Amino acid sequence: MEAEAEKSLVKRNFLRDNEVKIQMLWKEHDVYRAESCEKPPELGEKFFGNFPFPYMNGSLHLGHAFSLSKLEFSARYHRLRGANVLLPFAFHGTGMPIKASADKLAREIKQFGNPPVFPQSDEEEQGNQQEAEDEKAGAPSDNKFKGKKSKAASKSSGQAYQWQIMRSLGLSDSEIPEFQEPSKWLNYFPPLAVEDLKAFGLGCDWSRSFVTTDLNPYFDKFVRWQMWKLKEIGKIVKDKRYTIYSPLDGQPCADHDRATGEGVQPQEYTIIKMEVVAPFPAKLGVLEGRKVFLAAATLRPETMYGQTNAWVLPDGKYGAFEINDTDVFVLTQRAALNLAYQEYSRVPEKPTCLVDLTGYDLIGLPLKSPLALNQIIYALPMLTILTDKGTGIVTSVPSDAPDDFMALHDLKSKPAFRSKYGVRDEWVMPFDIIPIIDIPEFGDKAAEKVCVDLKIKSQNDREKLAEAKRLTYLKGFTEGTMLVGEFNGRKVQEAKALLRSKLIEAGDAIMYSEPEKRVVSRSGDECVVACTEQWYITYGEAEWKKQAQECLSSMNFYSDMTRHGFEHTLTWLNQWACSRSFGLGTRIPWDEKYLVESLSDSTIYMAYYTIAHLLHNEDMYGGSSTSGVTPEQMTNEVWDFIFCDGPFPKSSEVSQLILNKMKQEFEYWYPFDLRVSGKDLIQNHLTFCIYNHTAIMSKKHWPRGFRCNGHLMLDSMKMSKSTGNFMTLREAIAEYSADATRFSLADAGDGVDDANFVSSTANKAILDLSKEISWMEEQLGADKLRIGPPSTFADMVFANEMNIAVKMTEQNYQACKFREALITGFVGLQAARKWYWISCGSQEMNRDLVWRFMDVQTRLIAPICPHYAEYVWRELLKKDGFVVNAGWPAADAPDLTLQSAKKYVEDLIGSMIKLYNKQKANLTNKKVIGLIYVKEQFDEWKVECLRILQNNFNRETRCFAADSVILEALQSSSLNQGKDFRQTQKLCMPFLKSKKKDAVELGAQALDLKLPFGEIEVLQQNLDLVKRQVKLEKVEVLSATNPDDRAKAGSHAKQIEQNPPSPGSPTTIFLTC
Repeated sequence: MEAEAEKSLVKRNFLRDNEVKIQMLWKEHDVYRAESCEKPPELGEKFFGNFPFPYMNGSLHLGHAFSLSKLEFSARYHRLRGANVLLPFAFHGTGMPIKASADKLAREIKQFGNPPVFPQSDEEEQGNQQEAEDEKAGAPSDNKFKGKKSKAASKSSGQAYQWQIMRSLGLSDSEIPEFQEPSKWLNYFPPLAVEDLKAFGLGCDWSRSFVTTDLNPYFDKFVRWQMWKLKEIGKIVKDKRYTIYSPLDGQPCADHDRATGEGVQPQEYTIIKMEVVAPFPAKLGVLEGRKVFLAAATLRPETMYGQTNAWVLPDGKYGAFEINDTDVFVLTQRAALNLAYQEYSRVPEKPTCLVDLTGYDLIGLPLKSPLALNQIIYALPMLTILTDKGTGIVTSVPSDAPDDFMALHDLKSKPAFRSKYGVRDEWVMPFDIIPIIDIPEFGDKAAEKVCVDLKIKSQNDREKLAEAKRLTYLKGFTEGTMLVGEFNGRKVQEAKALLRSKLIEAGDAIMYSEPEKRVVSRSGDECVVACTEQWYITYGEAEWKKQAQECLSSMNFYSDMTRHGFEHTLTWLNQWACSRSFGLGTRIPWDEKYLVESLSDSTIYMAYYTIAHLLHNEDMYGGSSTSGVTPEQMTNEVWDFIFCDGPFPKSSEVSQLILNKMKQEFEYWYPFDLRVSGKDLIQNHLTFCIYNHTAIMSKKHWPRGFRCNGHLMLDSMKMSKSTGNFMTLREAIAEYSADATRFSLADAGDGVDDANFVSSTANKAILDLSKEISWMEEQLGADKLRIGPPSTFADMVFANEMNIAVKMTEQNYQACKFREALITGFVGLQAARKWYWISCGSQEMNRDLVWRFMDVQTRLIAPICPHYAEYVWRELLKKDGFVVNAGWPAADAPDLTLQSAKKYVEDLIGSMIKLYNKQKANLTNKKVIGLIYVKEQFDEWKVECLRILQNNFNRETRCFAADSVILEALQSSSLNQGKDFRQTQKLCMPFLKSKKKDAVELGAQALDLKLPFGEIEVLQQNLDLVKRQVKLEKVEVLSATNPDDRAKAGSHAKQIEQNPPSPGSPTTIFLTC
């Protein structure tokens, strides 16, 4: 075992050493530097692909590599086929991730010293807290297109302290303090990422790389121009609206500013002001003279007519909070904090609690509630209230809410329950259900009916109550009709908004929002919803949305699920806060106290790649300029000229030559052909990209394609630092080599579901690639290969298999199906070569075909394993140049008939071996002869049946007409002339049934009247192969219709009758001799 492991390490080290040599050669010859042409490219002549720049708050990991590999494989395929390829790469530092981490590190050093000494108990507690937050990491509502785990949550380290995280990144205690300064992160991690990506073999034009934020003054000017452009055309406005907000950071918290809760949006409620009727109990005595309200949050204001009581959680913690000089709201502290950021607190952003309360203090309070037909209702106990949703106060409408109906039913029917919580009968017993809405199929007491129908016994029957709500709520909203009140007779979906507005205008209700799920900022605090005035991009505006939909309709998404995700996002995406007060980034040019938010400076930067090398060639920080252009010279007029067909900027200090060159570069490379990303960016970044391109650029420059993938698991488990199931890109390359890592990433999966990197696949790839090199060396050094043109059946089949592999692999690369490309371009070819070697037997393989095989396979695998392919190309095949530019292999059109003949032989050998093993015990003599009886045409009645089926078969859907149609055709056919139809049915139906099944499984060829090749001829050409594979003394191919041939079976001839051969299905008889 140790010897095997040592042998594997030798092979791995050989691959790594070769990778380093090949990468040096690529660098020496500048293989991946992209050069535009004067002539605009025809469709397919150029390929521009890009990848969302990763945050530079750590090292790149396998998840990054997985998404990036999809772009890398695609770009290499297009390069191989002869396209002019641009694949650039940049690094993101905008927003809170780096700033939050730097600030957290500074706090730790201040609190615990340098190097810090952390308390053990705190360490454990914070680690457990992080685990809990990972579990609770919010995803958007079910109606959002979203992965099973948010991207931000998957980034969580599970480590309690930033110092520990920095250590895990390989930094020493002496280096870590430097990272208190945010700029250090952007000076340290991007160069490290470049090293890792080069070691990975990324075919990137590094001359166009850059970092975001004002650390690169050229990119900073680009983002400023972009924001000016959006403002000029009315796409950025200052507005006041609800947004997810970090109290600690003092600013909105967008998706990429969050540690947990990416994609979570504000959930809007109506707070019903249920006034507490004086005199107040002693616990509320200090509130005398104030208006005190139980603040109940509801999503259904139209049902308030049917209130019978309010619900509180007996053990819940509540408070009486000052809203203004006169009003006091009773609700949870969490809800009060949200309200304080929505201008409902006497002290803005600081809730003031006048009295701490529990639910027990509230039970029995008499209330006057807006719209309630009962003049006085009471606060009663409910045990299933969640205090992390809404306000902790819940209205009760038992006519329409199954939860309310069952909770009220429990109180009414269980005296002991009432007694336990001190509930008086007069607070409960007089209150009956009040019909307020009529719902088709459920009537005017929908909650009661559905609870009875589902046999729900109590308020604790959570699963059945969830089903009850599912059955009634949506139907009530879409089909329900109001029975009471001002809007009696109106549909619920009309009345809801009208009643809400009426309640708010009357001062009986207010609007209230909170995060739909828990959101934690990267600074570590729980977010609220705040009503803030700031700059917003007007996504969702009707005309702009139409443009985005037009762009989307013309794009290639490589998956229907991805397209549906974008379509759905366009239905709900609305104004987006694009300004931030803190963090890193570019200042909003007209309001410099704000920074551009991290998802708003990354929507059209793909255009910047086209000219970046002309501004700061190979200097990602923009500190030097080979063209002599300064950042200050990149004015709005210059950007307009380059990207928006604006007039030539005559007043510009930039030379006309350089300006024209920049515009030519952009016009050549744009639009980009492919952007690859995780699917979690559909709901923000990628849709923003579509919107911004349609707003700023002409239609000819709109994006052409997005390819989205799921997250990457590692050996079937979620990647997580906290569990140790995690691997950086650098670690993977060191462990497996770059090519074996790439091989396993290609094998991991191609869909939008989560993929799986399998360690054993990477280890096997090391062995397979090494073994293939050894095999090629052996063949190239041998002189036993057969000389001359291909001539045998096996030769023709092998040549055809290579033609098929070339065509199918091309289709798979085009469709970004890289796992399939790996199968057809490498795994399948390996199998074809093995079959060829077996088929040749003592004749040996044909030298020309073997050399062609090595050439073809090397090119087909080159996009996935380029270092291996270069080694074979240069060192073994002694070819000139680089395989990455060698061109797609030439191939004739696949011969499908020959492919069918090969499969026919394979299947026959398989069935003969199975039959032989079954009969072996009865074949006493060691020498066994195999007689293969062939019938190349069907009997006439079967031919007629097949024609009937052919006429009633849809080749595209593989579906037949109804049985009655086929029976009618059979009855009117020549087979039934002058016969009892029942006899015809008895003869034909088993055959028809069998062939129908075959056609559904195999397609229309199952209904062919004969095979497209001569069975006897093909078998005669493969007699030696059949004999060797089945281990027979002799094999004869005979005609089932020839009496002399049938006689050779002797007493076994009856087997031909019992199992008659038919086209494609010969009968085999084994005899001893």
